[in-house]
Amino acid sequence: MTEHVRFNAEGLAALGICESLLLALTDLKILSDKDTRDLLTDVATTHAEAATTSPTPANHRAVVEIVHRILAGKNGVRS
Repeated sequence: MTEHVRFNAEGLAALGICESLLLALTDLKILSDKDTRDLLTDVATTHAEAATTSPTPANHRAVVEIVHRILAGKNGVRS
């Protein structure tokens, strides 16, 4: 991440749980790969837009980076 952003344990736990749930829902064919990618893309877009007006833009940019790592097939929790 280009700027240092500190995440708390609760945030990292939530990310890990959500990432695992998305993988499980996709593996079980409850969500299609496209639906999962669309959901993650929407999250990244929303946070990219929020970064332009937020008093804490670095936090939003960090979320965008994490989501892009997940979309690239990497683990969102570890860099």
